Amino acid sequence: MTDIVDELQWRGLIALSTDEDALRKAFADGPVTFYCGFDPTAPSLHLGNLVQILTMRRIQQAGNRPLGLVGGATGLIGDPKPNAERTLNAPEVVAGWVERLRAQIERFLDFEGPYAATMVNNLDWTSGLSAIDFLRDVGKYFRVNKMIAKEAVSRRLNSDAGISYTEFSYQILQGMDFLELYRRHGCVLQTGGSDQWGNLTAGTDLIHRVEPDAAVHALATPLITKADGTKFGKTESGTVWLDAERTTPYAFYQFWLNADDRDVSKFLRIFSFLSREEIEELERLTEERPQARAAQRALAEELTTLVHGAEQCAAVIAASKALFGQGELAELDEATLAAALAELPHARVTGPGAVTDLFAEVGLAPSKSAARRTIKEGGAYVNNVKVTAEDAEVTADELLHGRWLVLRRGKKNLAAIEVAAG
Repeated sequence: MTDIVDELQWRGLIALSTDEDALRKAFADGPVTFYCGFDPTAPSLHLGNLVQILTMRRIQQAGNRPLGLVGGATGLIGDPKPNAERTLNAPEVVAGWVERLRAQIERFLDFEGPYAATMVNNLDWTSGLSAIDFLRDVGKYFRVNKMIAKEAVSRRLNSDAGISYTEFSYQILQGMDFLELYRRHGCVLQTGGSDQWGNLTAGTDLIHRVEPDAAVHALATPLITKADGTKFGKTESGTVWLDAERTTPYAFYQFWLNADDRDVSKFLRIFSFLSREEIEELERLTEERPQARAAQRALAEELTTLVHGAEQCAAVIAASKALFGQGELAELDEATLAAALAELPHARVTGPGAVTDLFAEVGLAPSKSAARRTIKEGGAYVNNVKVTAEDAEVTADELLHGRWLVLRRGKKNLAAIEVAAG
């Protein structure tokens, strides 16, 4: 592999670094033991976290040792939000989320060989620590004037909400994590998002005070933005999660497939493990034939396979094709079909009936008379079968898995009907 710092730069993954030249030398002299932390503030990680996980994977593949930290301790506190205090979750809830997040992270790292990953939990070195020991042994190294200057803290200090001592102390806990991992594992690099820069440098500052001769580093990735101004990792239905129960594999695939042409090159570099040559070829295809969406399809397939596995990816691709008449809807399993139809305009009815009624009910036609015109013009389909009779009715035998109908007007306008049981 090329120099990992050059690789990260080419992919747009370096926003801030404590000393890039020194970090480059550390990698050259490697292997480097590094860590990234994830707080269990929800039962699943999301696409913003995926940037960090895949950055860890890249650095590991370049011949370095990752430590994946899930914050059983820091998750009980929560890092300062921009505008308000976090809601503190019960310890047993946080403990359950720790295990869920740990399992998600483990799928992306290699735990065998000379650069084997290790999972750690900061509750291991904080649970037995008294408040007095914490203040004497760690707190004495922090200067309040520097803590106040951290961006996340200063924003809150200048807001109506203010900031509690609990969240104000978060950076001390994260700084202590780096010190403990330096002592226990020889960890010399912490990675994270640029919005965490204050917390990252709290760790390097603490180590430099406690161990003046230590050479440690912090590296931050940039905030991911979208060309249309909307927030990355969000859809109309909310956050895109890595947990299949919170964001279905189908919805996950569609998120990448629908990426704006202006964003897809950036997303390929940040999230894909394709080579430079492969990415540059996809960039060329996007410029020459944007309607083919070759880059989006490659990105969607790779990321869905990475997160949900090859079998799930194949199922959602089959569903995507079948919805537009390029496969058999009846061959889709019930869960995949349900996930696909959930992304479409849909209506719930008490029973099958006239096609014109269903088209009007779900909004594929503004009225029943408009639906009849669509049928007359040959543009109405039910379960990919063209409707030819203006008075056509759907029977119970045509329901997919006894529940659904897929309606289509023309080539691209889709909607779903769910028939209520009983």
